[in-house]
Amino acid sequence: MRVTFPHMGNLWLGLKTALRELGHEVIVPPKPSKRTLTLGSQYSPEFACLPLKINLGCFLEAIEKGADTIIMAGGVGPCRFGYYGAVQKRILEDLGYNVDFLIFDPPQGRWKEFINDLKRVGNGKPVYKIFSALLFGIKKLEVMDELEKLGHKIKAREINKGDTMHILEKTLHRLDDASSYKEIKKTKKEAIEELLSVPRKNIDPIRVAVTGEIFVVLEPFVNMEVENELGKMDVEVERTLYITDWVKEHLVPSLRGIRKHKLLEEMAKPYLSHFVGGDGQLSVASAVIYARKGFQGMVHLMPFTCMPEIIAQSILPRVSKDLSFPVLTLVFDEHTGKAGVLTRLEAFVDLLRRKREVVKV
Repeated sequence: MRVTFPHMGNLWLGLKTALRELGHEVIVPPKPSKRTLTLGSQYSPEFACLPLKINLGCFLEAIEKGADTIIMAGGVGPCRFGYYGAVQKRILEDLGYNVDFLIFDPPQGRWKEFINDLKRVGNGKPVYKIFSALLFGIKKLEVMDELEKLGHKIKAREINKGDTMHILEKTLHRLDDASSYKEIKKTKKEAIEELLSVPRKNIDPIRVAVTGEIFVVLEPFVNMEVENELGKMDVEVERTLYITDWVKEHLVPSLRGIRKHKLLEEMAKPYLSHFVGGDGQLSVASAVIYARKGFQGMVHLMPFTCMPEIIAQSILPRVSKDLSFPVLTLVFDEHTGKAGVLTRLEAFVDLLRRKREVVKV
């Protein structure tokens, strides 16, 4: 099989590693670009949300590079994501492409079915080797997530804007090349030393949480590099979700993951007492959590027509008023321009700075 998958932030690093360990030829789709979006928008239903269009564009570009098998996650609950795999498969068939489509639904307690699904990409290997390959890929993602968290703190203070991003990009490719846990550990240690050596200003930056729908939050091309742009404005960002958070909650259940989920439900409860699909409940809970943590504001990212985030967007003004916590919602589709996003971010950061000065007086 020549396997490909959707591009979402650093997800490619873990999937490429796991599939390569299982002996597959992996076709990593090119980073999403204007061409990806144009291709995806051209063949997608007009009112499909942006992640479907970007994913379809990624698949078309990967097929051009020789991919014959596509791996796609499924979903459950009141969110259209669960239908994406079937819709994308039908679109590719209508366009005349003959590719296998493997859709993986979250286990949700159906472990027997989930393991049977895993065997479809196991290349004949025993189940323990399939899990071993997955854990090796997840380890690389964990390290990259940790480094990005540190990077957000340094970006807000770095003197030469771009130093942190350069180190993170270099480390991403070194982790891709790592073939053992020992090499991963060594790469992490060296990356932390490099990050801590970046020349920094002695400032107390504005702190902003970034939350919203997972695809838009994690894919920089889609959100117009919101986190980097905030870093350039000397703003410290704390992202509320990472790809390994999703993996630990849905694929590798742990006590820590269960506790975190319970905390999110508890925080959202006064405003939203039930699951609405996707990350809508997380977005509301995040506003409460980060207001209590003393952050100055929150940027809420969502794709146009995303139902769970529309619900969150309608609730967030009340949370913002109750907790005196400014929230900026940015909505993305194929017509969104970077200049407009930057203008709104700059105005929001100015508002937060003035609010903090007033509070100090």
